[in-house]
Amino acid sequence: MAQFSAAPGNPAIPTYADGGAPSDPSIPAGYSERLYNEDLAPLRHQTWGAYNIFAFWMSDVHSVGGYVFAGSLFALGLTSWQVLIALLVGITIVNLLCNLIAKPSQANGVPYPVACRATFGVLGANIPAVIRGLIAVAWYGIQTYLASSALVIVVLKFVPQLLPYADLHRHGFMGLSTLGWAGFMLLWVLQALVFWHGMETIKKFIDFAGPAVYVVMFILAGYMVYRAGWRNIGINLGGVKYHGMEVVPVMITATSLVVSYFSGPMLNFGDFSRYAKSFRSVRRGNFWGLPVNFLAFSLVTVITTAATLPVFGQLITDPVETVGRIDYPTAVILGALTFTIATIGINIVANFVSPAFDFSNVAPRLISWRAGGMLAAVASIFITPWNLFNNPAVIHYTLDVLGSFIGPLYGVLIVDYFLVKRQKIVLDDLYSVSPGGSYWYKNGVNYRAVAALLPAALIAVICVMVPTLDGLANFSWFIGAGLGAVFYRVLAR
Repeated sequence: MAQFSAAPGNPAIPTYADGGAPSDPSIPAGYSERLYNEDLAPLRHQTWGAYNIFAFWMSDVHSVGGYVFAGSLFALGLTSWQVLIALLVGITIVNLLCNLIAKPSQANGVPYPVACRATFGVLGANIPAVIRGLIAVAWYGIQTYLASSALVIVVLKFVPQLLPYADLHRHGFMGLSTLGWAGFMLLWVLQALVFWHGMETIKKFIDFAGPAVYVVMFILAGYMVYRAGWRNIGINLGGVKYHGMEVVPVMITATSLVVSYFSGPMLNFGDFSRYAKSFRSVRRGNFWGLPVNFLAFSLVTVITTAATLPVFGQLITDPVETVGRIDYPTAVILGALTFTIATIGINIVANFVSPAFDFSNVAPRLISWRAGGMLAAVASIFITPWNLFNNPAVIHYTLDVLGSFIGPLYGVLIVDYFLVKRQKIVLDDLYSVSPGGSYWYKNGVNYRAVAALLPAALIAVICVMVPTLDGLANFSWFIGAGLGAVFYRVLAR
């Protein structure tokens, strides 16, 4: 991140509400130490093109979780064309929503938490930043654990002598076996190394990871089709269960699930769109990376998954397990490593970069971008994600409650930027704690935005937590986003 230089400050704002000139002479005039560091500064040089955004989405989609998710939609009991329609509608909605949330960050060259200052106030922006950061910490740990588990399975296939060290009761502590710890920490270190080298290295990594997974996916699909025979592959994995108009609610649910699946990276997409050299590049990258890429990935996924039934005699939705059953050791190693790289890719772009900016925003003088990311990575160890994952009820409620804030946050941010501020942001005031600054509000917090966020999030949480409303749980993002938008629009008047 250090290679990016800050845009010059506005000399018309010469004073600081937190007392005199900053101790660091590199901070532009008018900018406060409480809000500025080199990593949060607006970019002068934005260099990403459409391909870089496209590669970002490839890395975000191509993972073990994405594979299983896409396969699960085809197992809802819908016909193939019904699932494809739901996927197309859902991913088109995601595409449009990402274009909207990308605009303020791309136009001003600022990350997600800094863009939030215009809506929630320069200090109130820590609320949406911390919410997104906590969600990322939990998912970072879980994704690292899942990827390491896949790696351990492959290691045991080739080195069965290590099996005793995979036994938690004989060799393990804190709920994870010794071999599990070794796999988890190996991937933890690999991800940290990629992250530590900065955004340019991350860009290069995701530019490579996404296409590499596609190559392996197509080879795996071709091999499975060859083994099964095209005529023996059935697309309707769950069987046709619905007829006539009764299929519509199921298709709507599938559409909502697609949006919910991408809600996290969609909210902080500004962390990446800020690097794009033009908004046209963002739109093009989103189009190829979302509708086109996601549908292609889904088709390859479902064909591979469907082929496991005639080849292995059972339906397998885990790509690592599918690869592990192939008779060729080289293919197993290549496939497992590729899917591990893919999971590292999604973890870095979705769950490492985000908390790096979010936690840095809380205390810019003390927490740099790298420090913020490493803080999240270390926290992901102490939450022992394997214990969370072994208790689905705990993780379900924890992440769903935090996730219920994502929709309202999105609704408030979009209404404020497009309807209230009419796409006009005073860039320098995003870094000013002067009471005369545009985004100081009262005590640095826009209480109208907070007042719109809390009830909308509460209603979304109720939809998730109350058993009698479980039919609305899959639509909590839309409910929260809609209510957050309406409440803020009313309060902002």
